[in-house]
Amino acid sequence: MPPAVMPWSPEHLRDPYPFYASLRESAPVLQVEPFGGAYVITRYDDITSVLKNPGIFSSQRVAPVVSLTAESGEKARGYFGNSKNLISADPPEHTRLRALVGRAFTPRRVAELEPWMRSLTRELLDRMLAREEFDLMKELAVPLPVTVISELLGVEPERREDFKRWSDDVMKTIAMAVGTHDPAPILASLQQFHAYLERIIEQRRREPREDLISALLEESEGYLEVPDLISFTRVLLVAGNETTANLLGNTMVALLRHPRELERLLEDPSLIASVVEEALRYDGPLQALVRVTAEDTQVAGHRIPEGARVMLLLACANRDPRRFVEPDRFDITRDNPSSLSFGHGVHFCLGAPLARLEAKVVLEELVSRVRHVSFAPGQEQRLDWGDSLQLRGPRALRLRAERRPAP
Repeated sequence: MPPAVMPWSPEHLRDPYPFYASLRESAPVLQVEPFGGAYVITRYDDITSVLKNPGIFSSQRVAPVVSLTAESGEKARGYFGNSKNLISADPPEHTRLRALVGRAFTPRRVAELEPWMRSLTRELLDRMLAREEFDLMKELAVPLPVTVISELLGVEPERREDFKRWSDDVMKTIAMAVGTHDPAPILASLQQFHAYLERIIEQRRREPREDLISALLEESEGYLEVPDLISFTRVLLVAGNETTANLLGNTMVALLRHPRELERLLEDPSLIASVVEEALRYDGPLQALVRVTAEDTQVAGHRIPEGARVMLLLACANRDPRRFVEPDRFDITRDNPSSLSFGHGVHFCLGAPLARLEAKVVLEELVSRVRHVSFAPGQEQRLDWGDSLQLRGPRALRLRAERRPAP
């Protein structure tokens, strides 16, 4: 199987789905030049099978795909080290780690956040909708999840902007990106982030609070060292911030590009849960995952050698016609979309309930306030989807809205 060149470019990132469709039909498995000659897997059933088999398709062996220069990339890896990490662990260690986080990140803790989350959403929406034109990402989709995850972790309100910056910089070191980034400010940011977390962890050891860091310290009973706790916090920060912000942005873009579906939602708010699930399938925030083979294996009849990097194109699988009827149609009444946007198997995203809850609350509050939403003039043509091949979401989203009359 000769390596192929994938057309990843800003143009591709604006709409990767036509290419994904041709790739899915012609090549269920394809070796590509970038990322160490990775084997790309494109179809729903094949990707599901891979994610069910962590013994062969390992997360532990995956080194960060650092979007920096080679020298600075090694320095960035130094901040990640060999710490215990949910994302880069295989069973049985992954099982123990997930149980620890699961006890600290319970459905009860998530549910208890809803009244406060709803109040915060209302405040953000009231300020945003007071203007004729606004940026949904800057004014709602980004600040809401970073505030929520900061509250869960016990971060001081005055450090939330720092947390957002640190989250962005962590993603620049590990996300598959079209280009590279200036390493100096990113490395300085990582150093600040880790110094801050070391201080917070030491404070929580002395004076526990009602937050996730304190809960992890209590539940782990010495199993997690400071580097492990930093690694957990970093994962929770990025997953709780980037994924939800992009989910909110992608959902709104899909609705605006399908005005009939938007109209149906505005007329019938009971469709909100279905809207969230269809948005996850149609244009999910997590586009791809990476694994490394622990032994020689086969996928869809194609041999993949031991030690090979395997890229799972979740976004491609989410539009597989073998699994979904009319997969390129955005249908907010679709039955059982069952997307792979939060992964599958033992690594199914622990924060999925929180992301779904935030999206549900935002849509409920938005629909109750507006009777029409549209792109600001020229915005649709200027959408910037960033440079990551792994995370997808608009960097900015300028909109206009017509408010419902006061009751």
